[in-house]
Amino acid sequence: MSENNENQSGFDTICLHGGYTPDTEQTYGIGQGAPRGVPIYRTTPFVFRDTDHAAKLFSLQELGNIYTRLMNPTTHVLESRYAQLEGGHPLSGLAVASGTSAVFYSIINLARKGDNIVSSGALYGGTYTQFNNILPDMGIEVRFVDAEDPLSFAAAADDKTRAFFCESCSNPALQICDLEAISASAHEIGIPLIVDSTFSTPYLCRPFDFGADIVVSSLTKWVSGHGTVLGGIIVDKGTFNWGGGNHPMYDEADDSYGGLRWGHDLPEALAPLAYKLRALTVPLRNLGACISPDNSWAVMQGIETLSLRMERHCENSLKVAEHLYNHSKVAWVRYPGLSTDPQYGKAQKYLKGKGGAMVVFGIRTADPTSAGKQFIDSLKLFSHVANVGDARSLAIHPATTTHSQMNSDAQIAAGVMPEMVRLSIGIETCDDIIADLDQALARVGTEEVYAPPKQVQKEEIKKFEQVQEEEKEKKLVDPNELWA
Repeated sequence: MSENNENQSGFDTICLHGGYTPDTEQTYGIGQGAPRGVPIYRTTPFVFRDTDHAAKLFSLQELGNIYTRLMNPTTHVLESRYAQLEGGHPLSGLAVASGTSAVFYSIINLARKGDNIVSSGALYGGTYTQFNNILPDMGIEVRFVDAEDPLSFAAAADDKTRAFFCESCSNPALQICDLEAISASAHEIGIPLIVDSTFSTPYLCRPFDFGADIVVSSLTKWVSGHGTVLGGIIVDKGTFNWGGGNHPMYDEADDSYGGLRWGHDLPEALAPLAYKLRALTVPLRNLGACISPDNSWAVMQGIETLSLRMERHCENSLKVAEHLYNHSKVAWVRYPGLSTDPQYGKAQKYLKGKGGAMVVFGIRTADPTSAGKQFIDSLKLFSHVANVGDARSLAIHPATTTHSQMNSDAQIAAGVMPEMVRLSIGIETCDDIIADLDQALARVGTEEVYAPPKQVQKEEIKKFEQVQEEEKEKKLVDPNELWA
């Protein structure tokens, strides 16, 4: 299998050809004739040429296949293809079992007990729990800040801070981070910016173009696009100086890998891949959250149509957001593609002027939780699932599901209001999507507790929550008291 390394190719060409060129010189079966599609290499180990070859692979003197937990020819094509889509080196991607694993490995590959990272507080619920509970139990502190203020990251950092972390577009609050400003702030103190770009995909946003150093993504979502496969990936831009003195794990000898100093001892040609190679040979090799070659192959089937699907996702999402914005039973709508949305300006810069494939909104109701459940249970075309990024339209009530492990204060900080409904807009005929939303909204009761403006600002949300708590013994709260 030979590799197509043409980084100058267009996005759609990389989606179809990146990382793989049929090798007609090889013998397949009874003779030559290379497979046009990427083959699935369903094998656990790989046979070495000889003992010298094996030794060179394990010492990183040579790159090659050892064991599918570490690398696999099918997975290699996926890693190369996706890395090129992000604008990275063809060898800089590392596919893993899930997006959650990608986030976890990206952190423990540069931070250890006694270290900290600074992260946006607007995160996917699973990432928040990982950062708020699991990493601290391992001795890694995570300091949460409001990413609306890019300078808050540096203000929370100290000499033990190893990275800044944010989501390009947060789940589910749809907060777009100012990647250029945050990365500049990180580089001023000699640390990298890690960006989870799941909600934007490389089609809408390539964080490397705005200064980010590491990208993580869930391949389960729009990248594969069909809700049939799990996967995650880490991509290192390859330009960060890991031997600069701010990351002891790269300056000190690694006893788990023959005393290698990852930021200093690699051959010159491999030095730009220090972060990726350490992630491969330390966390992935020893913790084992690998992706199967079958899943790698399935993800690539989705990548081939990524740009086509994202265009339709965005087109349908804007129509849905505009419709909900004018709906009498909808209290507020958040969609970065709406010109009235507080994230609209950043969407022009970071999402190619589009709004993405997610719409969140609040139902105008006296009982947010009951109304959300009633709405979800009334949907027919939408699927009620804990997923996003499917070609089909999906819906869920985050406060009682994906973010239910967070207390109310943490939910509010993450942008998860009790009445929020999260919609992942699919590529169905948009009239059918809107009709399903309308019939479900028609089934929701009309008793009102508040009537906030269509675009809810953070200060207003906090005011509402405070007054709602004070008035919890009352059946209704006077809207005029809340929004005076």
